[in-house]
Amino acid sequence: MGTLFLIFIATFAISLLAFSGMLVLALREKLLNKILLVLVALSAGALMGGAFLHLIPEGAEKMEIFQVSLFVLLGFVLFFLIEKIMHWRHCHKGKCTIHTFGYMNLFGDAIHNFIDGLIIAASFITSIPLGLATSLAVAIHEIPQEIGDFGVLIYSGFKKFRALFLNFTVALTVVFGGIAGFFLSKSISGLVSFLLPFAAGGFIYIAATDLIPEIRKEKSLRKSLLYFSIFILGLLIMYLLRG
Repeated sequence: MGTLFLIFIATFAISLLAFSGMLVLALREKLLNKILLVLVALSAGALMGGAFLHLIPEGAEKMEIFQVSLFVLLGFVLFFLIEKIMHWRHCHKGKCTIHTFGYMNLFGDAIHNFIDGLIIAASFITSIPLGLATSLAVAIHEIPQEIGDFGVLIYSGFKKFRALFLNFTVALTVVFGGIAGFFLSKSISGLVSFLLPFAAGGFIYIAATDLIPEIRKEKSLRKSLLYFSIFILGLLIMYLLRG
């Protein structure tokens, strides 16, 4: 079986995990509204954990720490610029049916998925067993994050089925990353080295400036402690899933 075919099958199977959001869809409207901020908190923790416990350490293995810091900062600044442009385009008249952090979450997730595809491709090119192991590891990482991402899209104003469709569309970037990684295998390490800290900067921006402020709006101490605990749970999940 050809390496490219294996890469395609593995990455496409991972993209289907976007439909894990259907677990949330199965909930009744009233219950869904109650747990939306729980999912936002989970996603914030997963993004922060993904940035600090996965992407930055992996980037530091391939680049000098100053370069890693520089690209993290670049990612943070660029995501800030993109969000300001989106906010001006969609909300400059003071009317915002969909909050810009929904679009930002999609953009950040697309970059992350593309990187996953590159890494999976590099693993399969090295050896098939390594490729399978890497694909399994990526899949395990994706499930809690996809559920959290779906909740963020709903909370930002997307209709449920549109959120599910967009989440799956963005998940397909892992397939494009895998295909690109196969054909760019000679220069793949350099490309991944740049994208890892860049994506980390984007994740930190989305979590720190968009998602966590939504959680901080809660006035109830009991609910605030609950959301904080879910945030910590997101971090813990990413810690336990580190390579």
